[in-house]
Amino acid sequence: MTFGVAVRSAEGLVALADTRVVRGEQHSTKAKLSMIEHGGSSAFVLTSGLRSVRDKTMLQLDDELSALGSPCRRMHHLATRYGAQLRSVRQDDGDALAEAGLSFNVHTILGGQMADDTGPELFFVYPEGNWITATTDVPYFVIGRTPYGKPILDRMARFDMPLRTAIGLAYLAFDATRASVVDVDFPIDIVTLVQGSYRQRRFATAELEDTHRFWHQRLDEALTELPDDWARALVPPSPGDEPT
Repeated sequence: MTFGVAVRSAEGLVALADTRVVRGEQHSTKAKLSMIEHGGSSAFVLTSGLRSVRDKTMLQLDDELSALGSPCRRMHHLATRYGAQLRSVRQDDGDALAEAGLSFNVHTILGGQMADDTGPELFFVYPEGNWITATTDVPYFVIGRTPYGKPILDRMARFDMPLRTAIGLAYLAFDATRASVVDVDFPIDIVTLVQGSYRQRRFATAELEDTHRFWHQRLDEALTELPDDWARALVPPSPGDEPT
């Protein structure tokens, strides 16, 4: 399975994806976050679902973009072309996959900035090929194993947060997911886009162990210090406690 998240802030974009691939009892590592180079600009693509559908869609998109007389100048043009290729693959392979008991379940996060975009843009592309954009009130998308990391994103993701904070939030959403499932794990790939410049890096478990330990300790402290006078009537008094 996959965990992937991308957050759009006023300062730029961050995307994070795990790399674990599970087949039965076998575990391997494979990138789920990749880059598209087009017309002097770049975009990132993050997918969950059938790898074969993702790979075929990306190759057909690359062929189409290479054949264009003039490049896409807006991210929504790129998202539309990606969605069209996804529908094409569905038309070609959907019936055969269904007969094999496989679901056409590719969900995609697409982010970047083309020549005529005023700033970084973030898109979510459904398996049917249609898309939506991230907004200032809901500035993130998450795919794959979504239930575990989504609560902290819903509570804390804000368009006006610094990008460094958004990076930390993306990691905490991954950390919550990793704590609950066995098919999402390190290494993780993280890419950022700030003022037209991308930075990308892969992180191993040991590199974020201090961050994981800090967060776990703070959660323990918060639970211990939680105002809980309201719960006192539900707990039998311990020996020696003064009656109330």
